[in-house]
Amino acid sequence: MAKTPTEEGKRPRGKAQEIAVWGLMAMLILGLGGFGVTSFSGGVTKVASVGDIDISTDDYARALQTQINAMSQQFGQQISTQEALAFGIDKQVIQSVITRAALDNEAARIGLSVGDAVVVSEITGMDSFKGTSGAFDREAYRFSLDRNNLTETQFETNLRRDISRELLQGAIGGGFTAPKAMTDTLFAWTGERRGFSMLRLTEADLPAPVAEPAEADLKAHYDAHLDRFTRPEAKRITYASLLPETIAKDQPVDEALLKELYQQRIDEFVVPERRILERLVYPDQAAADAAKAALDGGTPFETLVTERGLTLDAIALGDVAKDDLGAAGEAVFAAAEGDVVGPVQTDLGPALIRVVALLAAEETAFEAARETLAIEFQTDAARRLIAGRVEEIDDLLAGGATLEDLSKDAGLALATLDFVPGQQSDAVIEGYPAFRTAAEAVQTGDFPQAIVLEDGGVVALRLDEIVPAAPIPFDEAKEKIAEDWRKDAVAAALTARAAQIKTEIEGGAAIGSFGIVDVTPETARNGFVADAPETLLPEVFKLAEGAVQVIEAEGFVAVVRLDNILPAATTGEDALAMQEALTAQAGQAIASDAFAAFTAALTANAGITLDQAAINAVHTSLP
Repeated sequence: MAKTPTEEGKRPRGKAQEIAVWGLMAMLILGLGGFGVTSFSGGVTKVASVGDIDISTDDYARALQTQINAMSQQFGQQISTQEALAFGIDKQVIQSVITRAALDNEAARIGLSVGDAVVVSEITGMDSFKGTSGAFDREAYRFSLDRNNLTETQFETNLRRDISRELLQGAIGGGFTAPKAMTDTLFAWTGERRGFSMLRLTEADLPAPVAEPAEADLKAHYDAHLDRFTRPEAKRITYASLLPETIAKDQPVDEALLKELYQQRIDEFVVPERRILERLVYPDQAAADAAKAALDGGTPFETLVTERGLTLDAIALGDVAKDDLGAAGEAVFAAAEGDVVGPVQTDLGPALIRVVALLAAEETAFEAARETLAIEFQTDAARRLIAGRVEEIDDLLAGGATLEDLSKDAGLALATLDFVPGQQSDAVIEGYPAFRTAAEAVQTGDFPQAIVLEDGGVVALRLDEIVPAAPIPFDEAKEKIAEDWRKDAVAAALTARAAQIKTEIEGGAAIGSFGIVDVTPETARNGFVADAPETLLPEVFKLAEGAVQVIEAEGFVAVVRLDNILPAATTGEDALAMQEALTAQAGQAIASDAFAAFTAALTANAGITLDQAAINAVHTSLP
């Protein structure tokens, strides 16, 4: 940097420019920390060039790592470079840096640049370069750049280019407005509504029940839909487990400790009588007295609530104990269900309190609670016992013990199951997320390790083999085959019945003569119809007025008649908001297309040179 930055030459910045400049800083300063981006100081210094502008290996590496960082945040875990490349991220980054270089080349060609004062203003305004006093700190500036392998000249050149490029981008994409004919057409299409009548058909609407299938029908269905009766590929896993629930019953019970536990939790077992109450608070005693007089004169309590601008939900206290009410407790608990007590003094002021319901006292004696307490006591003891054995189990496994050895010598339960990644069977062990996570990850040859489960249990597992997908034998799957056959048969019968009804309606029959009709007076394209498939409205909007259509989806068959087509509303706040939004979106789309076309032309005219070997070297160097 040629001179010490000062506050001289500050210029106002628009929001778009501010975003662009801070985006640059996020990439250069924040986005690189911890990723090991270093200078590629070998013989190759650039990965590409556009016209007279070179794209350095460092620039490409930074842009690539920034995108990988963004992808990692999106996935919720750190993505390696090779994983990101599998998603084609390198092509996106190359296109991005080429577009940027093409704009830089054009800005240089036409002599578009900004002066030192502008660069100084931008740098001194960046929080990343401010000291504890809040002012620009040259040492912080140097340190940040040095940490990210940037010289002051490199950073300031890049910043000057960024600002110039932003000005060029604004000139290219600014000022575009969508033609009125285009926005009017979009608005008319988007705002159109439909009114329709729908007759949903169920099995009860069939003229005759579906017949039971013969053995041959089931066999034919099985052969035709073998994919429905095929077990997916699975991992055959042997596991040794020690679970609290399996050893809890063997743990001794100390009666004295049980009684102590009962006393500690006495509030659970001895519950005093309570009341469900509503409390209507008034600002002063006079207002409360007037309300009580009105109530005594026949005014409903609900009316008093409404007059206070409240709802019953707003004044509900829930179930309350006598001691919770202070001085008002005696009067309230002496009242009958439905009575209104007061005015009484409360923490919020004078109030009327209505007794909604009486809840009797409940007491569970120790003898009745003993079994529950004993189970909890034994389960807790089992957890502590297992926790004390985890290290022992780990040591046995580290010493070469097999799962079978753990079962024989350490008392763990041994079992085998076929685990399907992404699915959960009824097996108890698969109910533990920690087990499923380990089962998903285990590979052939992995050594078993002790895994602590969510309830304090422990398990170790081993992958024995991969069980390929295979058809379930006919006899074993027969019940499922029958259910599936019947489901298809009912669907086919409903479709046939719907076609008959459609024909009769088109012949003049009333749709209501076939059953209960759901009438939707009007709905938009993005509307919602309860218990209907997502495909319903798109199909409805394809129909001509008066047309009748059978609409089918999984578990859904209906006959629909389009009653009317309603044009988009042209007045009102909603209509105006939609028009403005569509106009803005269309303008942005046109500007985006224009910018893409312009940068493509710039790139083609300037010429591109790519060094794939240099690009590959960058990929190899990143983690």
